[in-house]
Parts: sequence; structure tokens; C-alpha cells
Amino acid sequence: MTSDPVDLPALERYDDSWSSALAIVAHPDDLEYGVAGAVARWTSLGKRVRYCLATSGEAGIDGLTPEEAGPLREAEQRAAASIVGVEEVEFLGYPDGIIEYGLPLRRDVARVVRRHRPDVVVIINFYEFWAPGRPNQADHVAVGRAVIDGVRDAANRWVFRELLDEGLAPWQVRHVLSAGGDAVTHGVDITDHFEKGVASLRAHAAYLTGLGNNPLANPEEFLESIARATGARLGCAFGAAFEIIAV
Repeated sequence: MTSDPVDLPALERYDDSWSSALAIVAHPDDLEYGVAGAVARWTSLGKRVRYCLATSGEAGIDGLTPEEAGPLREAEQRAAASIVGVEEVEFLGYPDGIIEYGLPLRRDVARVVRRHRPDVVVIINFYEFWAPGRPNQADHVAVGRAVIDGVRDAANRWVFRELLDEGLAPWQVRHVLSAGGDAVTHGVDITDHFEKGVASLRAHAAYLTGLGNNPLANPEEFLESIARATGARLGCAFGAAFEIIAV
């Protein structure tokens, strides 16, 4: 954390009066580093949440070839999703580590949004930095920006008109929720669902093993440090923080 949570503004409680969400991120494990606890809360309330991953994370384990790592990481992602009540997980097949922002990715986002017709779309931090001196990963930036634009495209029948030929009518999402980063304004109380979030990250066993001594390899310690700081700003034990983006 770059600041003591007591020095940061309080977070507003997020109004989750919606029925369905679609989470679109770059890699397996992206949602487990902070969002999964909120997903567990939402599914416990009867909301339908689906996951869409741009890549299979095939370049994420140094000791395994992409051909070995891709199927393994897909399986770990499905297991992680199931722990927090998500049964629908799909992969778009973009190359891990070298995703480019552009029309093909925007079109695929618009397609999946029109197909699933969610009330809200969930992404992770898409800014250049997580915090001062902590640059974001290139795939996160490219995918996050493409999702925001692709969500807008999904609502415009005159953009990607070929989607109409596929039988996919325009769909307007209420808003995009972006998790993490310095621009967060709202929070979700995940106190009762924190352990499920940790278990969801632990399901990425091969990936965590491949991280070695990286702090990211200790799910409970890493997630608790973030969730507790967020909870302090929200008035609860553990929280997940989001920026609400109007589309």
C-alpha cells in the first residue's frame, strides 16, 4: 500500500442491486487477487456471475511450456471460479503477455457482452500504474481499455454490424466496475466471504508454486493486507474496492 488507510478517503458502500455480472480480465488469477471475495458475496445473494478470460495464462509459469501451462491454468481457473459460485468460464484465446488493444479485441468484448447481457461488467485496474512506482502489466492495460470501449460498442448497433448478423442485438450495461488502483471510490464488505476468496486464489496451485518467493505466492497474507486496508476505509473487517465507470 502506498498510504496508510486512515489517510485515505472513506469508501462509499456499493449498491449491488443488480442480477447479473460478467467479469472480463486478461489472465487466470487476475480476479482471484482481490475480486473473488466480492464475487463470493454476490453469488451468495443469488446473483449470476460469469468469467471471461482473454488468455489462458500460458506464459505465466516459467518452468512450463505454454503448451503445458495453458490447459493447466484453464483448469485451475475453472476450479477457482467454482469455489466462489461461478460455473461459466470462457477463454478468448488471445496470446498471453502480448495482447494488443485494437478492434478485434473490442469486437470480441462486444460479442460476449451482447451474448451474456449482464447488468454490470467487472474488470481490474486498467491504468498505467497500480500506484506511484508500481507499473501495471501491459495485458491488464490493453484488456481493461478494450473492455470499456467494447462495452460501449455492445450498446451501439452501428458499431460491429456483423454482430447483428450473428443474431446479437445491442445491449446496454449499467456500468463497469474496475477493481484496484488509486481511483477506487466504492467498496464491498467481503468479511463473511474473505476465506472463500483466499481458497479461490489457492486453487491456482501450479501458478503460485511457480512464483517462488514472490509475496504474491502467499494468498492469505497478500489478500488480507489489501482487504483489511480496504475494510478500514469502508467500516468493516475486510473489503474489496472498486471504481465505478459510467458507460
